[in-house]
Amino acid sequence: MAVLEIGEKYRCNICGNEVTVTKVGGGTLVCCGEDMELLK
Repeated sequence: MAVLEIGEKYRCNICGNEVTVTKVGGGTLVCCGEDMELLK
């Protein structure tokens, strides 16, 4: 899933790392070899 806007939060379903987007640069977020899940 592509990063679309500042403030989005993502979580890794394997290790539990969470990130909050501070700058949109395109692309996807990957952790532990898998795409991170967008939290709603």
